[in-house]
Amino acid sequence: MEKETHKLIGPFSQILTMEGIKMHGSVSDDQLVCLENAGILTKAGRIEDVGNFETLRSLHPYAIVEQIDQERVLLPGFIDCHTHICFGGSRAKDYSLRIQGRSYLEIAKSGGGIWDSVLQTRKASIQQLEAGIISRANRHLHEGVTTIEVKSGYGLDLEHELKQLTAIRNANQKTKADLISTCLAAHLHPKDFGGNATAYLEFVLQTILPEISRQKLSNRVDIFIEQSAFSVEEAIPYLNKAAAMGFNLTVHADQFSTGGLKAAIQVGAISADHLEASGEAEASLLDQSSTVAVVLPGASLGLGMSYAPARLLLNNGACVAIASDWNPGSAPMGDLLMQAAVLSASEKLTTAEVFAALTFRAAKALNIVDKGVLAKGMVADMQAYPTADYREILYYQGKLKPAEVWKDGRLVKN
Repeated sequence: MEKETHKLIGPFSQILTMEGIKMHGSVSDDQLVCLENAGILTKAGRIEDVGNFETLRSLHPYAIVEQIDQERVLLPGFIDCHTHICFGGSRAKDYSLRIQGRSYLEIAKSGGGIWDSVLQTRKASIQQLEAGIISRANRHLHEGVTTIEVKSGYGLDLEHELKQLTAIRNANQKTKADLISTCLAAHLHPKDFGGNATAYLEFVLQTILPEISRQKLSNRVDIFIEQSAFSVEEAIPYLNKAAAMGFNLTVHADQFSTGGLKAAIQVGAISADHLEASGEAEASLLDQSSTVAVVLPGASLGLGMSYAPARLLLNNGACVAIASDWNPGSAPMGDLLMQAAVLSASEKLTTAEVFAALTFRAAKALNIVDKGVLAKGMVADMQAYPTADYREILYYQGKLKPAEVWKDGRLVKN
């Protein structure tokens, strides 16, 4: 006899399981597994079975039934694998200057940009940072995003990088969303550091990363490879040394100029994020690579620049994930579904490619193996949309939001 801890949720008009879709390359919509009049059986926060609702009910008569009485399409919870939602202050002034015609680099040189956020974040208390993270994470959760990567990188010294990462850890205990931290101490060469960029990276390696390891604040390291940040020649030794210390690697790559993607692949980074400047030569590097290409349409919208060439990347065999880049400067909106829908219209991405990029391919960018697919043994992170046709989710370009969200099998929004 089965215990009452089993829960059967349904029936759903459609369940998109995301099973059976390859990790790399283009995907057609006919590869989507779409179950109709379906249910999902969960136990202790994980999925036990997925299939016809009445069949599951007859097979599991002792399961508690969570009845769905309206048209709903069920998807795995989305995974936002690149955000900067731990920050202080606002950069509305930067945005105002950008829409007047000033460039990102011009604004940074005049005192705006990342350094402005550093100064505001340093002034913020850990409690203020926690509150901001929780508010943004809860909004994401209510919009179907159940797992969220969160970077530091607005501290840029030992005290404030630890403050950011501690705030992320504390916030993770106070929101139902899962937060995964990344150390981005190599976001920028800080203006108040008494040495060159190479010396600063060595300071991070010798001082900041060991303390992060000791306090178990993160196992991920990121670096911004760009003219306004760190060069390829500076980044590669840093990344290799961080990897030797046991950190997983990710890279801000090819946002304004190329070189970062190639470096990311060279050091075995789990992901290379941005890629707006990538072209044919860069895309061809991903064909035989396990590095995930993370595209960030929110940054393109915020900066008024071209999208990353997602169609080209997929056609070259890349594993492409879509993330929000939610941050106070270049991507303040933070609406992951809307950004993905708009990107799909511009880059001609199929519905299957978009959903893959927001679920199991995004999970790969975070080295997660038990999320992003609705199948036996996977975490029961799920979202249900108020429609009977999954195609309407992208059709409404982000305005159709989930009516219900489940985290670890528990309803957290209804």
